Amino acid sequence: MNKKILPKKAVVILYVMIIAIICGIATGIFLALTHDLPQIRSLETFRPPSVTRIYSADKALLAELFIEKRDPVSLCIIPDYLKAAIVATEDRNFYRHSGVDLKGILRAIIKDIRKRKFVEGASTITQQLAKTLFLTSRKTLTRKFKEAVIALQLERRYTKNEILELYLNQVYFGSGAYGVESAAKIFFGKSAKDLSLGQCALIAGMPKAPSRYSPLVNMDLAILRRNTVLKQMQTTGIITKTVCDKTMRELVVLNKPGKNFAGAPYFVEYIKKNMENVLGSSLLYKGGLTIFTTLSRKMQEAAKQAAANGLLALEERMKQQKIINPDPQCAIVALDVQSGGILAMTGGKNYFKSPFNRASAARRQPGSAFKPVVYACAVERGFPQNMILLDAPVVFKGGRNGKDWMPENFSGKYMGELTLRRALALSKNIPAVRLVEMLGPFSVSKFGRSLGIKSPLLPNLSLALGTSETTLLELTSAYAVFPNRGKSIKPFGVTEVLDHTGRTIWRVKPRTKAAMSRAGAAIMVNMLKAVVNKGTGRKARVIGRPVAGKTGTTDKYRDALFVGFSPSITTGVWVGRDAFVSLGKGETGARAALPIWIEFMAKALAGKPCRHFDFPDDVVRVSIDPLSGLHVPDNSPGAVSALFKKGTEPK
Repeated sequence: MNKKILPKKAVVILYVMIIAIICGIATGIFLALTHDLPQIRSLETFRPPSVTRIYSADKALLAELFIEKRDPVSLCIIPDYLKAAIVATEDRNFYRHSGVDLKGILRAIIKDIRKRKFVEGASTITQQLAKTLFLTSRKTLTRKFKEAVIALQLERRYTKNEILELYLNQVYFGSGAYGVESAAKIFFGKSAKDLSLGQCALIAGMPKAPSRYSPLVNMDLAILRRNTVLKQMQTTGIITKTVCDKTMRELVVLNKPGKNFAGAPYFVEYIKKNMENVLGSSLLYKGGLTIFTTLSRKMQEAAKQAAANGLLALEERMKQQKIINPDPQCAIVALDVQSGGILAMTGGKNYFKSPFNRASAARRQPGSAFKPVVYACAVERGFPQNMILLDAPVVFKGGRNGKDWMPENFSGKYMGELTLRRALALSKNIPAVRLVEMLGPFSVSKFGRSLGIKSPLLPNLSLALGTSETTLLELTSAYAVFPNRGKSIKPFGVTEVLDHTGRTIWRVKPRTKAAMSRAGAAIMVNMLKAVVNKGTGRKARVIGRPVAGKTGTTDKYRDALFVGFSPSITTGVWVGRDAFVSLGKGETGARAALPIWIEFMAKALAGKPCRHFDFPDDVVRVSIDPLSGLHVPDNSPGAVSALFKKGTEPK
């Protein structure tokens, strides 16, 4: 049987068709694998997420914000030892290949076949960068193919040094460190440019298995890996055997975690929340911003110590009263009188056990600490501080819940006729309630809002007793109006924000407005000084400087407060329990909160010039009898010096 022989031309056509089909299939496969590859030119404008840092007013680092802790640096400041160690360890042929090491891939394939699994990747530094920037870490042949294609494109568009710089700023070194600068700071507390040979080798050994070779995870493995890197550096001629042996004997001394951070976690969280609203979370956590705040390190440390000492003493008293599981909390906030800048803030006993900020977020009844708002409203209405109020039992018809209401003094005792000045100093309830009735609850509520209290102030007679809940920050800012010549301030914690280039992108604009007259503010300062000199805040006289303020205590001793001020600093202290239960019998604002306030203010004012409160031209100082309020000669026994608006002083 004769075989049919195809014409030569037909054979050629057949071969061409087969080749075309193969090429078509190959092209189809190639396009299928590469159609969704990223645009390499996007690296022209690529800037990796970097760390945002928050600083105190005196430039101390308070916190770092990041999703990936990354500090991009230029290749020129990275030590030669570190660059050489990375190349020797990760890709010895880096400067000779065009993105893909074919010999390395062949060796890896043979090992993978023998082990019947992926045991060696043979990825070059360029391929690792391609994977880090554009792909996932999933080990598949498809990903490896895409990785190789991208690596070739990277090598065509960028120089070796540009690729190495990108790699060193992108690669993960373990323990939250992305890039060599972050690794240097996390592990050794220094910049990458200051690393020693041994430190360079230790860091260079981590990318192979960051979770295993981090010295914060396993020091022994990290040292073994460091020594392996040093030997590779010796083999490639980067260092001598003598240097290698000497470096391998060096001890690894790590950075102590948190040594650069000041203890202001509640304040930092307050700042983060506010700035997230202003800047957005993406810019805040990825933008590499520099945020300068108003916080004073000295005052913050004083607040922490005062709170700790006060709570320790309180817990001992609670144990003596057989209170089970005493768990008091303390919040402190200190404001600059003129600007409203937050100088110190503690929001609880232990942030890491309870991050809830009781200074800015907790709404509690202020008790008698609200009375200065009532009296300030009266002073603005023209009531002189020697005006007489009656301190006696009284029943108000149709009070709360439509029922008759009979308020009582905290002590249960009544003193008859009292001046406004003395009623405030002794913190009597009945005169304050009568005053709200005279002024009108709506007027008092509105006046409180003008001082800076944003929380709802229910317009009823019990407002005089501090039954409407407010935050400590709001109450403290309201008190700041008195030493600030009647101007209300809006508390703030950030003064300026710089972008990653050092350009200012946000700056605070302090907000002040007239909340009461300068004369009225001076009179309130004078009345609140009486609280310190003759009233419930007498312990504060130990400070020996011009200060004023008011205590506050709520029913069953649930809350204890003292809010007061010097001419430059207004500070509020709250002590209580999160469960809204008693601190223990007798734990008033004067006993539980005032000692903390005194300790803090004594340290905060130490070393500062002694300043005096404002004395405007339209007020006069007159000596009065503290009981009757009548004018008496200056040298009269027991006479007190009181301020009055001109024309309202007693004759």
